[in-house]
Amino acid sequence: MTDMGAFASWPVGGGEAGALVRAFDWSKTSLGPIAEWPQILRLKVNSVVNSPIPQVLMWGPDHVMIYNDGYTEIAGNYHPHALGGTVNGIWPEIWDWNEKILEAGFRGEVQSFRDQKMVLNRNGMPEEVVFDLFYTPIYNDVGIVEGVLCTVLENTEKVKTVQALAASREELSRLTSALPILVGFIDLNYTYRFANQGYLEWFGWAPEDVLGKRVVDVVGEAFFNERKPFIQRAMAGEHIVSDTSIQRPDGARHAAEIRYVPRRDHRGEVDGCYILIIDIETRKQAEREILLSNSRFKAAVEAVHGVLWTNSREGRMSGEQPAWSQLTGQSYDEYQGFGWAEAVHPGDREGSIDSWNRAVAAKATYVWEHRVRRRDGVYRTFAIRGVPIIDAHGEITEWVGVHTDITEQRSAEVALKEHAASLEREIRHRIRAEDQLRQLNEGLEARVEKEIAERRQTELALQQAQKMEAIGQLTGGVAHDFNNLLQVIAGNLQLLAKDVAGNERAERRVGNALAGVSRGAKLASQLLAFGRRQALEPRVINVGRFVAGMDDLLRRSLGEAVEVEVITAGGLWNTYADPTQVENALLNLAINARDAMEGTGKLTIEVGNASLDMDYARNHAEVEPGQYVMLAVTDTGSGMKPEILDRVFEPFFSTKPEGKGTGLGLSMVYGFVKQSGGHVKIYSELGQGTTVRIYLPRSMADEDREIVVHNGPVVGGSETVLVVEDDDEVRGTVVEMLTDLGYRVLTARDAQAGLTVAESGVPIDVIFTDVVMPGPLKSSEMARRVKERMPHLAILFTSGYTENSIVHGGKLDPGVELLSKPYTREALARRLRHVIANQKQRAESTRDRAPDQAVASEPTAKVEAKDALRVLLVEDDDLIRMNTTDILTEVGHAVVEAANATQALDLLDREEIDILVTDLGLPDMGGAELAVLVKQRKPDIAVVFATGDNFLPKNAPAGAVLLCKPYNENDVRYAIGQAMSNS
Repeated sequence: MTDMGAFASWPVGGGEAGALVRAFDWSKTSLGPIAEWPQILRLKVNSVVNSPIPQVLMWGPDHVMIYNDGYTEIAGNYHPHALGGTVNGIWPEIWDWNEKILEAGFRGEVQSFRDQKMVLNRNGMPEEVVFDLFYTPIYNDVGIVEGVLCTVLENTEKVKTVQALAASREELSRLTSALPILVGFIDLNYTYRFANQGYLEWFGWAPEDVLGKRVVDVVGEAFFNERKPFIQRAMAGEHIVSDTSIQRPDGARHAAEIRYVPRRDHRGEVDGCYILIIDIETRKQAEREILLSNSRFKAAVEAVHGVLWTNSREGRMSGEQPAWSQLTGQSYDEYQGFGWAEAVHPGDREGSIDSWNRAVAAKATYVWEHRVRRRDGVYRTFAIRGVPIIDAHGEITEWVGVHTDITEQRSAEVALKEHAASLEREIRHRIRAEDQLRQLNEGLEARVEKEIAERRQTELALQQAQKMEAIGQLTGGVAHDFNNLLQVIAGNLQLLAKDVAGNERAERRVGNALAGVSRGAKLASQLLAFGRRQALEPRVINVGRFVAGMDDLLRRSLGEAVEVEVITAGGLWNTYADPTQVENALLNLAINARDAMEGTGKLTIEVGNASLDMDYARNHAEVEPGQYVMLAVTDTGSGMKPEILDRVFEPFFSTKPEGKGTGLGLSMVYGFVKQSGGHVKIYSELGQGTTVRIYLPRSMADEDREIVVHNGPVVGGSETVLVVEDDDEVRGTVVEMLTDLGYRVLTARDAQAGLTVAESGVPIDVIFTDVVMPGPLKSSEMARRVKERMPHLAILFTSGYTENSIVHGGKLDPGVELLSKPYTREALARRLRHVIANQKQRAESTRDRAPDQAVASEPTAKVEAKDALRVLLVEDDDLIRMNTTDILTEVGHAVVEAANATQALDLLDREEIDILVTDLGLPDMGGAELAVLVKQRKPDIAVVFATGDNFLPKNAPAGAVLLCKPYNENDVRYAIGQAMSNS
């Protein structure tokens, strides 16, 4: 019987794991009590628990686990209950792995695995680990495998460190390869340990092929021997920078800057050095060119016996001027500033200083002649040329000039002139006789032919111009009558629309009829454009941005089969033109091009600057030489024959099939461009395509910003309107529309009758008059006379055809209000309210204000009770702005004035403002948009809109107050008080 006491202290030692083995009840496992264990098992267990290396013994058919202290770290939270447990019970997450390993082990196979990755749940969650695993089968006395011993070395942290190091090296490699320089590192044995892509560029070696090679093997023995002394100095701890020349793999030699930077270890000792190579070929080339240029300049100055000098940006001689001192004998102190002038002849001194100061002020090249006293006291004649050196900001940095001695040249010229005069007197008569005879005999026929050809060309150009002018007058007259007819039709249709409201069928027919009127109006507009009779509303625009804004419209109009390319030159000038007409012109040209390409091809739109010189102007009628903005449209269509090309601008001439076009597109373009003071030229070749170039005059002004107008509801009024119209039907329609809007209406058949009515004493608030009417008195003259007698009367013109009475140069005269025919009821209503409101405000501005006896309302009292406010007043009408300033000043406020939004925003940044009072219709930005920007910058500012409209704009800031024109002091008091209460 076995003595159990003998095993009470077995296994011997083994630390914590040994103690656990001794204390464990093994009788509950397949191994049975320790006393019954076979000797081989006891030996292996004693060896395992005392091993310093993590080991686990998996014994028996159910793989019972016995391990040592080193393995407890591997087991994690599975310890200590893993002791005596089975492999599949303790490690279910890796049983697939262990099952195969154990099967092989029990077959007697010895196995090992390096850096084996596994996912374990030993700490309550999946974690990826890396082990070195060694499996050894354990045999019993008869050679049968009873268990498998596993030795485990965890490499997780080591592998992570190696991976991080590799990633760091890879990132360093990518970073240095992205730099435009070569980067390498060599150790003390001159062996490469790092290299970037620069080695491929400079020496033809890939970086991976450089590593581990010696420097001499990579750069060659000759270059290595040349650079070895520098490397040795770097290995000794010195930073080295030197320039050299390197032959690259393509055979070209490039100048290079090489830097050797020593690297020190943690002990401060040099363990190698970095090598940096920078390509400086471009810099060296520039230095050589500068040196060559300076040498040439010096040689050129010496070759012309020149004296080189420099002056400061202010035009004062400063610093050392050895050449000037050598010439004149002046000392340093004597020639400083304007001291150099003392060496100039007294007769030339004043003119030289004055001309020099003008050149300095104009930043222009200085060219002059004067006499200079040499150091020997002799005066010599010099030609002077001074050139300003301009920096990137357009400012002068200094002046460089040369004095060239031309005394002998001038003396020779005087002698030559005297000799020439003598010869001229002797042979004058003979030369004159010979010239006269030669002029009679030579080239007579050629001159006659030339004069006949020039005359014929002039006659043809005159005939073409007269023909186009006659057609223009004809089309303009037709358009005028047509617009009158359209006005009658449109006006009655709009009135009829009110009568049939609710009758869906009738409303649809009226809508179709009004659509027809719109198409007719467009046709009339094209006729007027060709006839140069349309009233343009030009603005300063940048055609490049304008064309870019039409991109979507063009692509929708042309279809997907047409490729559109837009080319805009840099530094594009501005032009002064009607943006609506520019858009129509470009759209017409693009659609014509699409039709010429039958819907498929390439359309090129080019915008650039152009200068048309005198030679071009002489060969093209009606062209003024100067600077233009050029807009070109080129297609890849079928092109045109010369006989067709001569007629393309004539109205109603078209090469398209019947029903495919009106023939007015190019006519409209021609008329608009000519009316805008520009030029249009067309080029075409059969089978190649067509190019149309539009030249619009350059504008030196800043670009105007587009103003978005917010339309409010249509309202009428109770004022009295005098309608002056010669067409009975148009007049009747207008009277009915105005009456429907609530106005009192008077009528007159012509300007003379209108003047008579106005002078009769009948109260009238506004005259609504046609421009073109029969009779001796023009409508513009009638308006002028009426305004002289009744300056507070508002005038609104209307026409379907404009004359020079209110339009000059294709543009409306300043202060003229025009409503073009045909117009809608809504357009008439809005324009009348606008004209009446502005006129009333001007009248209010010129009227002497009586002392205000009215009792202030509560908000007003609130304003008066506090300190005076600082008011930012924005109004583009000078008279209205002046009057409103007077009102605000009398109320007791301080006023800061601005004529547009740009000025207002600038003042806002520099002034303390309490309240903004702004008109809506500003020249550069809508008043509502200005108010939004002001509130964004300074939210506490109150806002008042002073306008002829009777409603606030849609995007008015919260708390804004409406001040309707015309207004007086009481109105202003109340509006400001209300706005301050709301803020």
